Amino acid sequence: MVKNRMTLRRIGLIVLNFIEVYVPTVVFIMLFVAFMLQIFFRYFLVPLTWPLEFTLIAFIWITLLGACFAQRDNSHVKFSMIYDNAKPRTKIWMRITGNILLFISFCIAFYPTYKYVNFMSFKKSNVLKIPMNIAFFPYIVFLIIIIGRIGYDIIIDFKKIYPGKGKK
Repeated sequence: MVKNRMTLRRIGLIVLNFIEVYVPTVVFIMLFVAFMLQIFFRYFLVPLTWPLEFTLIAFIWITLLGACFAQRDNSHVKFSMIYDNAKPRTKIWMRITGNILLFISFCIAFYPTYKYVNFMSFKKSNVLKIPMNIAFFPYIVFLIIIIGRIGYDIIIDFKKIYPGKGKK
């Protein structure tokens, strides 16, 4: 049982690393190459239209999937003057309250977002003819990962408030 849990945890970490680290890295390299091509062609040859469209779509992918990685380490920007001055137990309750609000909001937004992204499959980008559901698909991945991470954070914070509960 423990070995299966460790194997599943390892597989999950590999999948998350692929989504949050490797895909954005490869897309960023592609974005950079397209950007350099765009500059070269604009100033030395005939301007190209596709690099602008590609860089915009790549930016969406990098930003959303990179935000998932930032949530992993809690390395996102925080405005926490009140939070920093609170007592430890109050901090936990503030985190739980904020995370529950975010969890509910993202859960409510998930299905309409999924429907809209699927609806956008008929529309294609002007130059590259990329279906817009592919362009906006990372937002669905972002929602799934963030909902999972926030749910996990809520569970961890409740375990800090009520230690020993649920253990046999």
